[in-house]
Amino acid sequence: MKMKQGRQLILLFIMATAASIILFTSQPNAVKIFCLAVYAFVILSVCFVLMLENRSPYKTLLWIYVLLLFPIAGYLFYIFSGQLEVNGYLFYKKREEDEQYIQNQLQNRPSEYPDELEETPRNISAFIQRQSGFPVSFHTTTTILKNGQETFSQIKESLLQAKNYIHMEYYTFRPDQIGGEIIDILVAKAKEGIEVKLLYDAVGSLQMSAQAIRKMERAGIETGCFLPVKYGFFNQKLNFRNHRKIIVIDGETGFAGGLNIGDEYLDGGSAFPFWRDTHVMIKGDSLRTLHTIFLLDWAYVNDRFEMPETHHYLQADSEGGGGTQIVATGPGTNQGLMSDLYFNMIISAQSSVWIATPYFAPSKAIRTALSVASKKGIDIKLMVPDKNDGFLTEYAARSYFGELLQSGIDIYLYRKGFMHQKIMIVDGQSASIGTANLDLRSLNLNFEVNVFLFQSESVETLINNYNEDIGESFKLDKASYENRGLRTRAKESFARLFSPVL
Repeated sequence: MKMKQGRQLILLFIMATAASIILFTSQPNAVKIFCLAVYAFVILSVCFVLMLENRSPYKTLLWIYVLLLFPIAGYLFYIFSGQLEVNGYLFYKKREEDEQYIQNQLQNRPSEYPDELEETPRNISAFIQRQSGFPVSFHTTTTILKNGQETFSQIKESLLQAKNYIHMEYYTFRPDQIGGEIIDILVAKAKEGIEVKLLYDAVGSLQMSAQAIRKMERAGIETGCFLPVKYGFFNQKLNFRNHRKIIVIDGETGFAGGLNIGDEYLDGGSAFPFWRDTHVMIKGDSLRTLHTIFLLDWAYVNDRFEMPETHHYLQADSEGGGGTQIVATGPGTNQGLMSDLYFNMIISAQSSVWIATPYFAPSKAIRTALSVASKKGIDIKLMVPDKNDGFLTEYAARSYFGELLQSGIDIYLYRKGFMHQKIMIVDGQSASIGTANLDLRSLNLNFEVNVFLFQSESVETLINNYNEDIGESFKLDKASYENRGLRTRAKESFARLFSPVL
């Protein structure tokens, strides 16, 4: 990795030196012509390497135009834009080690599907297992937690009951009111001799104060920062973030879903009157998978892997909770895996696809799948916030509404507050709940974790909650959308340009 990055920086230095000699010195013309030739050779070489990466044609041409029109600045951005290296060396070691361990885990735990599981959920689950290596469990129970009040209440109660270990991983962890309460619980538990590990993302948790970290570490809590910003830019990883939200307690209780730790996730904060979100509590066999994901991330940050087999896990005695399949995606797995899983859910649908996502900037494949499904007569519903927490995210999402409405897709704008849940429900039998939005960042750049549910009571709960949310939403019609003003159209078109990095 260092050698490749070193070569890139050397080429950048050569380009800058050659340009400086040509533009700002009085060297003989022969010297300037030679520098111009070197400069052109470097640019053309970079363009040739870019073509060898076999991107989509329009992306390749776009980057070639950038390099030709803005050679030094364009090449600098090319070097340090992490999204350009998803398939390269940046996470090669993590990807290789994670896949090897997951594959070994799968060989030891083959999935067996009960007879009562319908064909579509069975096919979706089998596809997930083939593509990701993560097995499905029919010895797991899940409980849907609606909004911050239910979620944080249950999390704090479970943390207080911990007797052996607490392992937590969050994109955003703020030491505000709710964050401070959880830190106090973690500190108290660590002082009792319980093992506490906390992993947080460097960018998402910028407000994690040094004072809060010292308080936890003095109590014996182990902390880890995922891709620190001070290193991130120079090793090209700044663009990749750990967007996961994971808690595993004693191998008996786990949590995953949409809520980070911060006051706004409880009540909307100062920006919104209400915060609509969904989390899930997990008990049983699938905790081993959820814990494995945490331990692999912990090993990446701390260079120390603990086998899940060394930890205790509660064994679920009864079946009937439906199927549960936990999947991690991101640069540590095959690129675009979550996009493939969402795409497969959509094309597998027989009657309905209901989606709720705060950030909507889908790939062409996802948009085509939704459009074709709707034209086949499948009930497609998309729910997004009426008011988003960012100008670009709000108007980029709206730029896609026209083609969806044209295909007959129902679009609902949630108006009670900010809707942050990430839900997909197919045929009323299968569902996904987790951290991955339907945008290009979640589908390609971020480390995400989703819980897939099959024919369980939790799916029914998600359906009921979705119907309640529709009651708090405005259904967008094609006529009103087409009558929006030129100023709004301009905002949408401008914001859409940033879709790949939102």
